[in-house]
Amino acid sequence: MGRCPRSPVETRPQGPQPGRRRRMGGAVGFVCTSLAVVTCVVWCQAQSSSRTYGPVFEEQPAHTLFPEGSAEEKVTLACRARASPPATYRWKMNGTELKMEPDSRYRLVAGDLVISNPVKAKDAGSYQCVASNSRGTVVSREASLRFGFLQEFSAEERDPVKITEGWGVMFACSPPPHYPGLSYRWLLNEFPNFIPADGRRFVSQTTGNLYIAKTEASDLGNYSCFATSHIDFITKSVFSKFSRLSLAAEDARQYAPSIKARFPADTYALAGQMVTLECFAFGNPVPRIKWRKLDGSQASKWISSEPLLQIQDVGFEDEGTYECEAENIKGRDTYQGRIIIQAQPEWLKVITDTEADIGSDLRWSCAAAGKPRPAVRWLRDGQPLTSQNRIEVSGGELRFSKLVLEDSGMYQCVAENKHGTVYASAELTVQALAPDFRLNPVKRLIPAARSGKVIIPCQPRAAPKATVLWTKGTELLINSSRVTITADGTLILQNISKSDEGKYTCFAENFMGKANSTGILSVRDATKITLAPSSADINVGENLTLQCHASHDPTMDLTFTWSLDDFPIDFDKSEGHYRRASVKEAVGDLTILNTQLKHSGRYTCTAQTVVDSASESATLTVRGPPGPPGGVVVRDIGDTSVQLSWSRGFDNHSPIARYLVEARTLLSNKWKQMRTNPVNIEGNAETAQVVNLIPWMDYEFRVLASNILGVGEPSLPSSKIRTKEAAPTVAPSGLGGGGGAPNELIINWTPTLRDYQNGDGFGYILSFRKKGTQGWLTARVPHAESLHYVYRNESIGPYTPFEVKIKAYNRKGEGPESLTAVVYSAEEEPKVAPSRVTAKAVLSSEMDVSWEPVEQGDMTGVLLGYEIRYWKDGDKEEAADRVRTAGLVTSAHVTGLNPNTKYHVSVRAYNRAGTGPPSPSTNVTTTKPPPRRPPGNISWTFSGSTVSIKWDPVVAHTDESAVTGYKMLYRQDSHSAPTLYLASKSRIDIPVPEDFTHAFVQIRVTGPGGDGVPAEVHILRNSGTSMMVEDSVTRPVPHAVIVTNSLVMLALIGYLEL
Repeated sequence: MGRCPRSPVETRPQGPQPGRRRRMGGAVGFVCTSLAVVTCVVWCQAQSSSRTYGPVFEEQPAHTLFPEGSAEEKVTLACRARASPPATYRWKMNGTELKMEPDSRYRLVAGDLVISNPVKAKDAGSYQCVASNSRGTVVSREASLRFGFLQEFSAEERDPVKITEGWGVMFACSPPPHYPGLSYRWLLNEFPNFIPADGRRFVSQTTGNLYIAKTEASDLGNYSCFATSHIDFITKSVFSKFSRLSLAAEDARQYAPSIKARFPADTYALAGQMVTLECFAFGNPVPRIKWRKLDGSQASKWISSEPLLQIQDVGFEDEGTYECEAENIKGRDTYQGRIIIQAQPEWLKVITDTEADIGSDLRWSCAAAGKPRPAVRWLRDGQPLTSQNRIEVSGGELRFSKLVLEDSGMYQCVAENKHGTVYASAELTVQALAPDFRLNPVKRLIPAARSGKVIIPCQPRAAPKATVLWTKGTELLINSSRVTITADGTLILQNISKSDEGKYTCFAENFMGKANSTGILSVRDATKITLAPSSADINVGENLTLQCHASHDPTMDLTFTWSLDDFPIDFDKSEGHYRRASVKEAVGDLTILNTQLKHSGRYTCTAQTVVDSASESATLTVRGPPGPPGGVVVRDIGDTSVQLSWSRGFDNHSPIARYLVEARTLLSNKWKQMRTNPVNIEGNAETAQVVNLIPWMDYEFRVLASNILGVGEPSLPSSKIRTKEAAPTVAPSGLGGGGGAPNELIINWTPTLRDYQNGDGFGYILSFRKKGTQGWLTARVPHAESLHYVYRNESIGPYTPFEVKIKAYNRKGEGPESLTAVVYSAEEEPKVAPSRVTAKAVLSSEMDVSWEPVEQGDMTGVLLGYEIRYWKDGDKEEAADRVRTAGLVTSAHVTGLNPNTKYHVSVRAYNRAGTGPPSPSTNVTTTKPPPRRPPGNISWTFSGSTVSIKWDPVVAHTDESAVTGYKMLYRQDSHSAPTLYLASKSRIDIPVPEDFTHAFVQIRVTGPGGDGVPAEVHILRNSGTSMMVEDSVTRPVPHAVIVTNSLVMLALIGYLEL
């Protein structure tokens, strides 16, 4: 009885995932998975309905660290396997099977091993899970159970340490017994005063020792080593007895470094881990630590922080000799050591689940990388497998000769070195089956085309492989010119005719039994291409239709497919370039839209039915702009020219007419077309000179080809080159200057851009002389970024004109001089004061000031304007307010003054250097303010087209300015333009229209002190009494002013504030 094969989607998660189970016949090659398993199968003749398979680990035990004294009372080691039927579990400790007795501290929970009240003396060791079912047995990876602990420091007092101040000192930590490793810090005098790692002090995380490179007075005190253990989420710390440090008299002498904390001569590390090397030295001054690799380049994974060198994710390229160098001004000290990289085993090749025929041969192999090189061994059902009878074991090779059913089972390949062990597993199923066509019978109806060929497979399931015979009706078929029976039993008939129709039967037999399967061959008309596609030439972007028509047997469906250079065309992924031109069954035309260069090639149209096909091909040539030239090489590099050469690219079926050369510099990523020699590069050229380049500039070049269809894609950029240096060819710009301190001449210019420096060692040469003199003074200013020069000399007078020139230089020579500019030396404050200063009060808070200007010949700089200073009588001049004018104006209007106040006023000239001496001061007294009371008792009367308005006169108080008249603002409504009336008395007559109904009026006093507060009334024709308007706020309004013999009327357009 044969067994049901395992589902092809089943996987084995232990290690790399297995491939699909493979059916093997004869000699078989294998590739391996993470655990090798082979299941013995019961011989069967029919497929079983149940699916069974051997154990596959889904969870395996992991290395476990258990803290001694933990509140946890148990340890759990996980194990879970997928299997059918379900697996049973056993556990081994140090290779010996554990007995799960009722009163034992060991118990199974599903597949997990639970150890109650773990004890280091009894339970520390290596554990392995064993999973079994009827198909076989597999063993898990080994997992260690270790116990973490940290004991207390020794209770013995530590000896005091005395050292000369300025010398180095080391405190030994001598940590107590512990597992695993610790982290270390040191306390000074008390907790938590931890000593920082500051370059002068260093705590080794290898030994715990404290190093002080150079002692100082602040180091006096008591020192204790503080050690911490980290196990999972449990942290425990202990600290040592204190050791007293005392210092003798200071020795200020300096001395060379001496390395005290050293990394091992040989440091072994596993690939992928982080490696840390320590190095610290005594010395005065405190030495600096440098690291280098002596036999190779420094890796980017280095993290160097003086005493430490850390290499992350270390690899075999990091193996080598490393040197630590300690250096100060008195000398240096070095130390060398090696890093040796090793690696845990890692699978390169694994085995996979396999089905093989009984009697066939099988070869399995697995291979692993690692350092040291891993040893490979094999297990069958969890037991060691060695060479015997038909089985040969040789390292990673396992060979079977003439498989028998008993070879079925679970197999494991194990690779191990001193750093670890990896397992790979697979299941071998040896099958013995009588021929069976139920899964793959001969096709019931076999259509074939007249004059064509038909292939009829015969593929029964059988183990071992069956012997096959074919018959047509009762006639036994043998190989002939038209009939072929292949080694795997397939029947091939060629040049088919109508007489070949009939029943064809395949007979299969092995020692397990026999079976047959029959199909009927039906001959149909052949498919033919009746209109074949024609070759064509078109330009990029044009459209084209390739025709293809066919005839076929009318009882069958016809389909068309197209291929380009033997690759099928996928219409859905053609980005809209391909589409079918017709929906008629016998027409398969192909339309190509917006053709591109990639669409060139041989197009094949295939007309196909289920029995045969016919094909015809045509060539499409798409003409377009040339492809990119290749291999751009730069040679003959000069200061302003280079020679380029390149190789021709594809002309894309249209001759290349000319080439263009582009370049870019490191200052700009933009490509620009360059001038060449010859100016026009012909299409048959492969070299040209590029001219008008900038000296001492980094360039990349590329070449583009063009034809009548356009410019093609550019070549890849050339390698970067730098043109040779040359003397500057452009004079610096922006020459000017001025300002500064007395006796100084400041010259400014715009720094020259990198594009125009033309060489290294760039700077500026200045030439200057006092205007009107003959000899030139020169100054050399290094550095391209310089932008000014200061010339100091006691003989330089204020605001003296100098003629100035500038030119650039580099190490190749000097460039041209600029045009001559005139620059003035530093200005001094004006020496002369304005004269004839007058001040006149205007209103109560304003005044006008005027003066005679200073003579330009007396100036020691450029006159910028005048400064008016004014202060109240009784105040000091230092407290004066200031107003400045600009330019040559000789008057100013000053506002914001206090009414009825005496002011002192002086005027000074000013320039960039400051203000000059003051003019003699003059006095002015502002006028009294206007009366603060508005007109009252306002009334009006109408007489025909006139309204008469009168009010009580306003009498000024002694502290107010006299009333010289009144201003009235008249507005008929909110939309009309207001009119301003001026009256000398307390009444006024105003003409009004016949339809007048109302108006708004504002009345206020006016006089030398300005305008007073307004009174606002609303005039109604039916009322002759005053009606005060609530909103009497003054506001700007457009108005006209009217003057008569008793009142003045002026026409004004604008807005006035009354």
